[in-house]
Amino acid sequence: MKSIEEQLELIKRGSVEVISEEELIKKLKEGRPLTIKAGFDPTAPDLHLGHTVLIHKLRQFQQLGHKVVFLIGDFTGMIGDPTGKSETRKSLTRDDVLRNAETYKEQVFKILDPEKTEVRFNSGWMDRMTASDMITLAAKYNVARMLEREDFHKRYKAGQSISIHEFMYPLIQGYDSVALRADVEIGGTDQKFNLLVGRELQRDYGQPPQVVITMPLLEGTDGVNKMSKSLGNYIGITEPPKEIFGKVMSITDELMFRYYELLSHISTQELTSLKDGVKNGTVHPKDAKVTLAKEIVARFHGQAAADHAAEEFSNIFKAGGLPDEIEEKEIICEGNECSASVSIALSGLASSNSEARRLIQQGGVSIDGSKITDINLKLTSGKEYLIQVGKRKFAKVRLKKG
Repeated sequence: MKSIEEQLELIKRGSVEVISEEELIKKLKEGRPLTIKAGFDPTAPDLHLGHTVLIHKLRQFQQLGHKVVFLIGDFTGMIGDPTGKSETRKSLTRDDVLRNAETYKEQVFKILDPEKTEVRFNSGWMDRMTASDMITLAAKYNVARMLEREDFHKRYKAGQSISIHEFMYPLIQGYDSVALRADVEIGGTDQKFNLLVGRELQRDYGQPPQVVITMPLLEGTDGVNKMSKSLGNYIGITEPPKEIFGKVMSITDELMFRYYELLSHISTQELTSLKDGVKNGTVHPKDAKVTLAKEIVARFHGQAAADHAAEEFSNIFKAGGLPDEIEEKEIICEGNECSASVSIALSGLASSNSEARRLIQQGGVSIDGSKITDINLKLTSGKEYLIQVGKRKFAKVRLKKG
């Protein structure tokens, strides 16, 4: 293992808070592999880069020789994490959760070392709990403490519903740490309350309290909001290589370094050198971004795909060319003409007709190489058009008379 100082430097990289650093140092001095826990509720089938911030931190612990437990919350996933929610979440079925859990297992091993990862499901101990056990667990916390949570507090003050089972969520997440005898738990800053519950429950069950490490919530491509599919600012790890590459290239120079710190495998020293190079002009920001984009694409799709995505990006944006592969779509028109905005939406280049109209108004749409601005433009059935939306989206659209 590395020295305590070297371990601390890597562990603290990108983290927001360590509770407490003194306790962490004490555990590291024991000279044994620590049990590092991070839990993920499989509430959606695919992961994006925001989810991988925690997974990268787990990978760093693996590199330091510690034991990583990737906990899939198949039991808690059916409750739904109330963190940050203004209303009770819709519960998922067991089948939904298990189906999503399988895709998580496939995706996380693009980052984690499978031979050094223990995958656990919290149903393994929660399904065995009796009603008496659940009451005993519920007795460990009181309602007043639960209402200290910001989201619960806001809902209570606003007279909004809080279901009893939502109070169980932080207790069960905390009990997971008891079941695993976790030395360290990693989570986002929005999970701090739940992580601290784990510390308290471990004390109640006669265990040394876990160290809590909170990680920042990664901003999406807009550079403002937390990465989220609902906001459309996400980079999905299962997206095509050219999409991942293009989205990474679209982020600001400032956000680029945040992505480097939280997502890249380069060392702290290499990152410092890169920042200095950009600052003094010896490294162009675009070149640094290309390196980052290639690293991320290679991680999920392989080096050959990363090289091809970089070459295609260069071809499109430097030489004004077209991507090697353009999706073809066939759309049925009602009569001899089709609305351009409807055609854009139906081809998948916009999420709706209204978004297509907005993109046209903003000058973000070209047809056959010419920018269009008329939201009422009609296209002729029987013809094929090359439609481009923004810098990265292309489609060959064939219109047929219905």
